[in-house]
Amino acid sequence: QLQFVESGGGLVQPGGSLRLSCAASGFTLDYYAVVWFRQAPGKERERISCISSSRTTTYTDSVKGRFTVSRDNGKNTVYLQMNNLKPEDTGVYYCQEDPTQCALAPPVVAGNYAYWGQGTQVTVSS
Repeated sequence: QLQFVESGGGLVQPGGSLRLSCAASGFTLDYYAVVWFRQAPGKERERISCISSSRTTTYTDSVKGRFTVSRDNGKNTVYLQMNNLKPEDTGVYYCQEDPTQCALAPPVVAGNYAYWGQGTQVTVSS
């Protein structure tokens, strides 16, 4: 399983913004799709966004119009720009490789992965 390092989380007020980073560790990201997951307190880890190697993107309904996923292959990094943050966006954010290139029928889910990075904590609170 490919390894990534997540960063960029923090405490932000509702309506604020954060940009998360997902850096590939020990391999070249160019040909891989990357999927973002989020685990809110007391809830299961959910898939929220994906970007394929050809830069096709997908989003779960709750973040559409607010979150934007992008990639910089030169920096071996995928980003998740999060705007207009809401308290329900609070959680730990993780990224993983998506071997289906962001397929939606069916999409990869958290149970497909045995190992996880440390994630990055996002807290949206006033």
